[in-house]
Amino acid sequence: MPPVSASLLASSLLRREILDLHAYHVPDSSGCVKLDAMENPYSVPPALRDEIVDAVASAAINRYPDPNPVGLKELIRNVTALPQGMEVLLGNGSDELIQLLALAINKPGAALLSVEPSFVMYKMIATFVGMRYVGVPLAANFSLDGAAMLDAIRREQPALVFLAYPNNPTGNLFATRDVIAIIEASPGLVVLDEAYYAFASKSFISHLAHYPNLLVMRTFSKLGMAGLRLGFLAGSAAWLEQLEKLRLPYNVGVLPQLVAGKLLERHDVLLWQAEQIKRDRARLYQQLNGIAGIQVYASEANFLLFRVANAAQVFDGLKQRGVLIKNLDAGHPMLKNCLRVTVGTPEENERFMMALQESLRHD
Repeated sequence: MPPVSASLLASSLLRREILDLHAYHVPDSSGCVKLDAMENPYSVPPALRDEIVDAVASAAINRYPDPNPVGLKELIRNVTALPQGMEVLLGNGSDELIQLLALAINKPGAALLSVEPSFVMYKMIATFVGMRYVGVPLAANFSLDGAAMLDAIRREQPALVFLAYPNNPTGNLFATRDVIAIIEASPGLVVLDEAYYAFASKSFISHLAHYPNLLVMRTFSKLGMAGLRLGFLAGSAAWLEQLEKLRLPYNVGVLPQLVAGKLLERHDVLLWQAEQIKRDRARLYQQLNGIAGIQVYASEANFLLFRVANAAQVFDGLKQRGVLIKNLDAGHPMLKNCLRVTVGTPEENERFMMALQESLRHD
């Protein structure tokens, strides 16, 4: 009997929902102004870079990392003004934390609920772990449809709710009263994903002590540490002690711990960069808003969502001119003809605007 091919064997062994998935796509950005991934465009100042280089040179990379970096956690508590009594769990970016939460909460029939459109990994990770996913459409202006959310919570009784705050890819903060109503109505755990906290005017960190079913998740990727892959969950020890059991050993490496610690000691530098990005965001919003045929949405993140006719062609035109942004046109029905641009340096933003205007003229 001839051996079975690898593809046939994979098809017979893998779950159907995994076979039906498409891998998360990261496009090639070689030679482009990279404005597609919500990264901080500013590098570390030279003096701080030299300090990091010296520390890395003597790092014990032959040893496993500290499994419980108390000093790094204390820095995180300080820079986030974490309420008294709340704990921190570290993750390899926020994606690992989302998966850890889904694994921990998933019981037969359990549902993970979120809004749509939102961060695609909520739905993908629910699929990974075999959890039932429920997506509730946002209102036409991308605000929370409070009535629809509360109806879905009553109907589905979700074990886990994720809300991106601000939302990705729309950039808006949901109304505080609507979020509180969701927390209070939910029978399970509610996680506020504050990946863009440094660019937003509000946070739910201060609410942690008031709601026993609330956790706040953050990543430092958008603040200038995308290459380090460091995120954290904040909340009651009653939750985090249980979740620690699922965290893989040594999930945050020696170098990410060391470099993140040095950067958080100079959190003021990172926040200064965030303030610059917010000023540049306001200018870029005004420029986009001044172009006929473009609808740009207000944002409290480090990106702007805008709608334009023939978005796919405009996206291709930008890429041909050396500017890479994110094409969301086929991502969700509510994102028809939508593109998302990360706020770059003033020079990168000008390059984007010139390329956009040229693309629109030749569309």
